[in-house]
Amino acid sequence: MEIDPIDTEISNVHAPTQPRRRAVRPVDDAHPFDLDAYISSYTGRTAVDRLINITASCPSIAPQALKLAFTHLQRLRDPSLVQIAISAYESVASLPEGQGLPPVGDVVLIDTHWIEETTKKNVAERTKLEVELKTYSNNMIKESIRMGHRDLGDFWRATGDYSTALKHYTKSREFCSTSQHVLDMCLSVLELVIEQRNYAHIPSYIYKAEGALDTAAALATGAAGSNPGAPVQPVSKKPSAEREQVQSKLDFALALSYLGQGNYGKAASSFLRLGPAEQLGDWVGKLVAPGDIAIYGTLCALASLSRSAIKAQLIDNPVFSVYIEQEPYVRDLIQAYMASDFRTTLDLLSRYSTRHYIDIHLGVHVNDITQQIRNTAIVLYFKPFETIRLERMSAAFGWSVEEVEREVVALIQSGQIQGRVDSQNKILKAKKTDHRAELFAHAMKTASDIASTNRKLLLRMRLQQADLVVKGPKSNTRREQAPGPEAMAMAEMS
Repeated sequence: MEIDPIDTEISNVHAPTQPRRRAVRPVDDAHPFDLDAYISSYTGRTAVDRLINITASCPSIAPQALKLAFTHLQRLRDPSLVQIAISAYESVASLPEGQGLPPVGDVVLIDTHWIEETTKKNVAERTKLEVELKTYSNNMIKESIRMGHRDLGDFWRATGDYSTALKHYTKSREFCSTSQHVLDMCLSVLELVIEQRNYAHIPSYIYKAEGALDTAAALATGAAGSNPGAPVQPVSKKPSAEREQVQSKLDFALALSYLGQGNYGKAASSFLRLGPAEQLGDWVGKLVAPGDIAIYGTLCALASLSRSAIKAQLIDNPVFSVYIEQEPYVRDLIQAYMASDFRTTLDLLSRYSTRHYIDIHLGVHVNDITQQIRNTAIVLYFKPFETIRLERMSAAFGWSVEEVEREVVALIQSGQIQGRVDSQNKILKAKKTDHRAELFAHAMKTASDIASTNRKLLLRMRLQQADLVVKGPKSNTRREQAPGPEAMAMAEMS
């Protein structure tokens, strides 16, 4: 059986549960973070992945995160997560910031009995599912073969082998007999690649899922109209609740793909178009929390959209306002930005930076997003002025004069600010545009063009008066009088 190159490439990506070396993030009064409230929004493997990431990033709460991780992972079927969580704790304990952390044995008790029992159950279920699939294949029962591959894909995903799970999901596509089967397969793969954080390949399966969704809707419409004896019903343009739920999942996956690839403008627009959280169904908690959507959408919007777009798409968006209620500081952040209170905006970004950095999807983009928000704030602040002292800007942003000067010079070099810096007097001056000189230059150029045109017309008129215009013989055909492009090309070649 042939497998798509995309599927093969995805299958070579390892599960994202291995702890990566990250910068240490503080958790203190200046950077508050409530771990229990945060992790209560997640379930299953997503909760464990986030706790392992917190364990490896925040030494001050690493023991608490490790305990919670062990509590959650014992409800799963992947014993390998035990060693991954322990490795994350040991890696942060080896850092200078992690000196003084208690040893693993004093924090958690490793239940070897659970590990052995879970491993035995996994082996038994694997054997059972493989035997069933072999039987179905021998009997050539297409629907049963599809379900067998689906069940094995679910099994390998639950036990942490993502590459094998993906192979079984993609094999099940060969035995799909309806568009609903294709749609179910695509949603399973999307959940898998989101857990892998394999953002580049999400759009491919969104495209396949949308095709299957449209086909299913067309078939349903055709079936409804195939009964000539039935009373005529008005055609409703409102999609069904099930279709809305699937479409919301696809929209969220696409928005997450844009965020993962650093396309913050498209990510902001996609997040802000999402429907209510209820339409995401079982993905809420399983893959994402409503508070995450509020943070993703708001930060991407502040980093990429204009003020008018922020007002229209974010502030005046009643659906997204419900998401913002999950993270109250996000509303304060938006209000400070729109009121040009940039010092408060940057203080809020710094205060809740730990919450942003420990997010498994957002963390690697926080530096870029924060820098873009800083740059936009400086540009907006300077826009009404022709000249301004850097001391005034430093007071407005809460930075030193040297830091303001560095930021402003970088923006001038990138072309975002049209101005120059007087380093001696610490003044930023906008480049003045002499509109009067521009008007005179435009008038002179127009006059010169008119004079040139008039000279050409007078020359032609005098040539005609002197009978110096050469005309072709009357016997020549039109083609001879006006040679085509081929003849002109041949003449040039000769």
